[in-house]
Amino acid sequence: MNANSSRPGTPGAGRPSPTLEDLASAAGVSRSTASRAINGGSKVSAHAQAAVDAAIVALGYTPNRAARSLVTRRAGSVALVIPEPDARVMMDPYFAAVITGVNEALRGTDLQLVLLMSRAGDDSARTLRYLRGGHVDGAIVVSHHRADDWVETLGATGLPTVFIGRPWDTGAGIPYVDLDNFEGGRLAARHLASLGRSTLASVAGPTDMTAAVDRLDGWLQGLKDAGLQPGPVIHGDFTTTGGAAAAGRLLAQAPGVDGIFAASDLMALGVVDALRGTGRRVPEDVAVVGFDNHAIQASNGLGLTTVAHPMVDMASAAGQLLASAIGSPGEHMDPVVYPAELVVRASTVP
Repeated sequence: MNANSSRPGTPGAGRPSPTLEDLASAAGVSRSTASRAINGGSKVSAHAQAAVDAAIVALGYTPNRAARSLVTRRAGSVALVIPEPDARVMMDPYFAAVITGVNEALRGTDLQLVLLMSRAGDDSARTLRYLRGGHVDGAIVVSHHRADDWVETLGATGLPTVFIGRPWDTGAGIPYVDLDNFEGGRLAARHLASLGRSTLASVAGPTDMTAAVDRLDGWLQGLKDAGLQPGPVIHGDFTTTGGAAAAGRLLAQAPGVDGIFAASDLMALGVVDALRGTGRRVPEDVAVVGFDNHAIQASNGLGLTTVAHPMVDMASAAGQLLASAIGSPGEHMDPVVYPAELVVRASTVP
């Protein structure tokens, strides 16, 4: 035999990759047993599984993903669906935290994350075609709007799906992970009231998102608990620019306001900028509470009092729920709701 020739299946430069037959031979098992061991079959003895695992390492064997998908009928990937404009996804730290959390949950699995940024219209239809086409084993939907039909469409496909944030239609039985946004809004109102602030207003989030609606409802309940009349409510879009614009309209309506609750930290930054633009001091003249705990600061280093939103942990929990839903189709899964917590900083207490 020529010294440069090699046995088929021996790993090395210029040599063919080991086949399933090579793996079975090295492990001393049948081809079918080797296949079941690779694909997580339950009818494999501990001894055979250990032999196959050792042979995989010794041969440097890499399973053929396309062939494996035919056996398991799985794509080996999950989608993170974000129905928001690209620019907002890139600029809002919330979405970076979500991606981090989901990736963390998938780290110990064979699942890969596919990011789908979808807006209404053609983008939405294209995304749905992709999800229905067998390209992914499941989907996580975040930043859901009332007009989106993700619950109905994904529910009809049977694709395992988890929402981050309570969907509008909870009757469909789709599991979700959320924060107690109602309690977060109530904590903001109680905190400002406890400081003696009595003319309070809110820059609320979009009316077509459950998180914004719940935060506003909690805020109003907190004012009622404190015996205070609700002040103006101006809706923004969860962006700094939108927060500043909403604050400008709010101050025109209530120039004597001494406390403002903004339904996101980014909007709170815009509120602070608008207040300073009118010569008002924060917190001496007007105290400001945000929501999210992004650990971001206003331009002069002012720390925001805010409601903590454990985004990474929530996204990780959503990833774990989805992996469970893929592994156990049809199993009922209860919602996971995190408690709200107020973090006090200099925007309310100097």
